[in-house]
Amino acid sequence: MYQEERLLAILQHMQQHHRISVEEICELFQVSRDTARRDIVKLEEQGGILRTRGGAILPSLNKDVPRFDDRLQSEKAVKEDIGRTAASLLQNGDYLFMDSSTTVLQAANYLSTTDHIVVTNSFDIAGVLSHRQGMTVHLLGGVVHPRHRFIYGARTLEMLRDYQVDKLLIGTSGITESGLTNPYEEEGYVMKEMMRRADQIIVLADHTKFGQRQFYRLAGLEAIDILITDREPETAMKQALLEHDIHIIITSEGEKES
Repeated sequence: MYQEERLLAILQHMQQHHRISVEEICELFQVSRDTARRDIVKLEEQGGILRTRGGAILPSLNKDVPRFDDRLQSEKAVKEDIGRTAASLLQNGDYLFMDSSTTVLQAANYLSTTDHIVVTNSFDIAGVLSHRQGMTVHLLGGVVHPRHRFIYGARTLEMLRDYQVDKLLIGTSGITESGLTNPYEEEGYVMKEMMRRADQIIVLADHTKFGQRQFYRLAGLEAIDILITDREPETAMKQALLEHDIHIIITSEGEKES
């Protein structure tokens, strides 16, 4: 087996098991320890793995953050389904926070209830809802992030501290047994402040967000009241959610609840 083929096979093994030891490489591919070590060095140089004592692991931190327009198209039908379900949970007269998530934007698109006061740091959501009768929209001031189309900064936080709402619809870039994470600390401050000032927190997260860990920690699972997703979480993740009394709503193939 050529080295290139072996490197690919090592990565495939790690995608399943998340780590590999020098001894496992030797056993799986019938190579010497020196060859196994060289393979690990080569993979690290390519940026695919992290070397550890006696082997290698896959990086746990996800640094890939597509542009807003790309995120809007990714898993679009799934996000629409999640957004539609989230909108169905709202009641006339609810006061709402809505963050700048592309999935929360879909909830805004499907919002059919009325007499809402909506506070958001997303000018896309503000644009969608500003044309609806029975909506009062408060667009938070601050600095515009051009790549991801959210508003943040000291002024944003100052304005948020004057509000209290019934419900928060919030997305996340990553959810693990340790909680919710986001790639941007600045946006994270805004999301945290929203969470402090909402009576009920509803997280919208498609299946691709599970197991992803981003740079900035937003909150532990204890902060969540309702999670809307499109697939049953894996056993350990589901158990962690249920231990925190989180109501899980699964939207795929109709709306199944657990």
